[in-house]
Amino acid sequence: MDSHLLAERVARVRDGIERARARSGRTDAVTLVAVTKTHPADTVRAAIAAGLADVGENRVQEMDDKVAELGREAVRWHLIGHLQRNKAARAVALADLIHSLDSIRLAEELSREAVKAGVEVHALVQVNTSGEESKFGLPADEALDAAARMAALPGLRLEGMMTMAPFTEDEAVVRRTFAAARTLCEDAARQIPGFGRALSMGMSNDYEAAVEEGSTLVRVGSTLFGDRGT
Repeated sequence: MDSHLLAERVARVRDGIERARARSGRTDAVTLVAVTKTHPADTVRAAIAAGLADVGENRVQEMDDKVAELGREAVRWHLIGHLQRNKAARAVALADLIHSLDSIRLAEELSREAVKAGVEVHALVQVNTSGEESKFGLPADEALDAAARMAALPGLRLEGMMTMAPFTEDEAVVRRTFAAARTLCEDAARQIPGFGRALSMGMSNDYEAAVEEGSTLVRVGSTLFGDRGT
């Protein structure tokens, strides 16, 4: 894509993040994860040229293809989509941070693969704080108990939580979803040894609200890259 256009879009998103941080009185950092799902490897190259160091992919196979072309160290690779257990081994090998740890069974599989590979997997516990049946993630009322069980598994480092807000123009609903995830994450960090405070919340349509509600990682795709082919 056009490098000047992308640079302008990156600057606008970063400005939006900074405005949201200022409105909420925050001084901690917010990481912009550039979501390049469905886009070719050249889009990742363009993102790197625009100063982006964190890239998000939905699918393990797509990440695998891009890592093969660009290299494991090209960026920090974030797996943000639903992860099937039979893809756990490749996810362990490829991802710097897995955002979508949404079940104890998946945690157990990642733990086995991490121990086998002699590595530590960094992951976020995905919680469904919107209550939508169509979304993955642990129900809010089960999240703390499940997170404690996950944290006890070898080879896993739980860095915090991830959630997705409903696609709605009702900002109050969006903010309640984010605030509930923040509260859960804070509770987990207090109660579970080693549990982190990272929060992956917010996408192209709601990242400023997410930052105001405590997000430390925003996942932005279409605002930066448009739909594929644009």
